[in-house]
Amino acid sequence: MRGMGWIHPRDELMRTMERIYRYRMTTTSGGNISIRDENGDIWITPARVDKGNLKREDMACVHSDGSFDGPHPPSSELPFHEAIYRARPDLMGIVHAHPVALVAFSITGEVPNTNVFHQARHVCGKVGFAPYELPGSAALGRVISETMRQGYDCVVLENHGVVTGGESLQEAFQRFETLEFAAKTIIKGNVIGNIRYLTDDEVELPRRSFSAVPEYDREPPTSREKDMRQRLCEFVRRGYQQRLMISTEGSFSARLDSESFLITPYKVDRCSLEVEDIVLVRKGRVGKGRRPSRAVRNHMAIYDRHPDIYSIVNAYTVNSTAFSLTGEELNSRTIPESYVFLREIGCVPYGVQFIDPEQLASFLDPSNPILIFENDGVLVAGGSILEAFDRLEVLESTAEAIINSRALGNVSPMPESAIEELKRAFDL
Repeated sequence: MRGMGWIHPRDELMRTMERIYRYRMTTTSGGNISIRDENGDIWITPARVDKGNLKREDMACVHSDGSFDGPHPPSSELPFHEAIYRARPDLMGIVHAHPVALVAFSITGEVPNTNVFHQARHVCGKVGFAPYELPGSAALGRVISETMRQGYDCVVLENHGVVTGGESLQEAFQRFETLEFAAKTIIKGNVIGNIRYLTDDEVELPRRSFSAVPEYDREPPTSREKDMRQRLCEFVRRGYQQRLMISTEGSFSARLDSESFLITPYKVDRCSLEVEDIVLVRKGRVGKGRRPSRAVRNHMAIYDRHPDIYSIVNAYTVNSTAFSLTGEELNSRTIPESYVFLREIGCVPYGVQFIDPEQLASFLDPSNPILIFENDGVLVAGGSILEAFDRLEVLESTAEAIINSRALGNVSPMPESAIEELKRAFDL
């Protein structure tokens, strides 16, 4: 979705709805999205057309006089899109859908507390709530627009779903996806324990602690660098497809040589990452004008301290991140694969990753390649890009299995004798 300013509204609507549908955040008949263009026209998804098979020519363009262009009538929810745009002149894109976690909140009359993660709070802000009104009615438009007029960019609709807005459709989508991720993680966290929420002061800690990385005049990339950039991009996009990352969260790096490594950039959609977006860090500096992930100093400290680590992932996977909210142990002694790949999983108190990279690096060692950050996802290290990614997948599968087991009974971890046998067999 990067660079959407050059893309026609028809194509932007089509691509965004494709992402929403592909990741099961709406159904064939549910949801609608819109863009207000520079002329004030509203481009919107059509009524009664399969969301899993939309084409660019299906989109409707609604003019200020109420007329529209397109082969299908505009969505029946057009009235609330119009009402929101009147109430919030700053918004240029709207997403409405029925993702399962946010629907769970909507049918219980609750809203997700975005202070569960600092990134969720910064992307989504506080979440509003609009009382039930008939879908497609002017009354629904009034209650949503009045809620958004109060400054909310995300609104849960009672017994209905969610609406998010942004200065672009991309921003509205990112708020929608991030809020659904937060909602899913809160639900999972409630299964395993009591959730800890951040204070407003803790939410602001990452921004207060951040300092820019020095720059240098860089040279043309070598063939090895080009190859590594390609591999990183492939695995980041794969991580997004596997729902191990979302568009606004997650970073991935790989050691290039003893003095440099490559890392994903700051604020670039993980789904559409390109090789030229990847940032080279050499001797603690970045190329002029490049913006690396804000995790760059942590990765730098880890590579400096651990010469055997060649790749690092920061990720926000729903199930393993649920453990970061509760302080509950994520026990890797579930099945042999889990223990062999994950070993012992460490925990990092909130704030260390923002203020003390060297201390963070000290938490890792060969027998402890995974860290869970309190209220901030997980970090996975490996001897290669593939090993780090594989570990991340195994970690998330293990966490999901443990959470699912709560519906069946108590977890029975492997005994110490089995662990010792694994250590001998796999030279751990």
